[in-house]
Formats: sequence, C-alpha cells, structure tokens
Amino acid sequence: MLNDLSSPLAYLASRRSARPRDLVEPGPDAVQLRRMMEIAARTPDHGKLAPWRLIHVGREERGAFADLLETAYRADNPDPGRLEIEAVHRFATQAPELVVILSSPVEGTKIPLWEQQLSCGAAAMNLLHAANASGFAAGLVTGWAAYSADVRHGLGGRDTERVAGFVFIGTPAVELEDRERPALEDVVEEWAPSGFSA
Repeated sequence: MLNDLSSPLAYLASRRSARPRDLVEPGPDAVQLRRMMEIAARTPDHGKLAPWRLIHVGREERGAFADLLETAYRADNPDPGRLEIEAVHRFATQAPELVVILSSPVEGTKIPLWEQQLSCGAAAMNLLHAANASGFAAGLVTGWAAYSADVRHGLGGRDTERVAGFVFIGTPAVELEDRERPALEDVVEEWAPSGFSA
C-alpha cells in the first residue's frame, strides 16, 4: 500500500520511503517526471540561488551509468570480486527512474554555504513528496558512489559540487514498511529564557 493520499496532512503523516531495489514498473512517464522535478524546484531558497541541480539518468542511459559506476569502483578497488561488480550494476539499474541531486552552491554571495546545502536537502525532499503524491514511491540513497569524485565528474558535476543523493522512483513491488519514528519528547524542547540576564 502506498502512502495515504486522502489529504495533505494524512499523506505527510503516513509518508514512507521505498527501498530502491523494490521499485518496479510502471514508473512515471516523461510528463509526470518533469512535473515532479518542477515541484522539487519549489523549495526554500534564500537568495533565489537554486544551489542544486537535478540530473536525470534516463532509462536508455542506465547501462552507461552502470559502466561509469564500475569504472569508478575499480579505480578505488583494483581487484573487486564478481559479487561486488554485480552489486554496482544492480544499484545503477534498479527502479524505473533515477534523478541524481547535486548540491551546487553559488560562491561569492552573502548566503552562507550551510543555508544553500539546506535548500538542496529540501529540494530532494520535495522530489520525494512529488513522487509519492503522484502515486509512485521513491527512495533517496547515498553510498560510496555519492562520495566518488569520478562518479561526480562522470555526471557532469563540478569540483565545487557534491552528490547529495540518488532518488529512485517507481512502483513498489512490496508493501512499504514504516520504521520507528523518534518520540517528540526526544527531539522537541520548549525554550525558556532561564539563565539569561535582562
């Protein structure tokens, strides 16, 4: 069962990520995917810098993407085992659609890097929301490939950019699992001015 789409609050209260390996066809068509990326771009963005980029790795290019990942993996692991290479190829070709989120900070502005990185994270979250609200499921993952300079460069990323994550989109082949969420008492506090002098 997908997330509850009966109302915005019901959806937000039930949103779950999908494991990319469990995502199958059908995936979004080109119009649906474009709409998802438009929604991803509607994110908090101090200074209107758009300090992120979305790289769509099309279905017809996933084999070439797998080759890129294998080359990058072998550069850091000169003698990989067969299972390692198979895992690399499975990662690259899982799920119907893949959008890579790049953190792309704009230098020479008054907006701090931290705020620009937060905006990138918000864009990624908006993409997940858009996929789920469109009736699909999505999962954002990182792993070694997100930290590989060879992978970043192969995706067209610049030295000043970082891979924030790989967003895989499709239809879940199994029911989405929820995970334990933090108790509000563990993550929410009420501020009081005690200890401060007037």
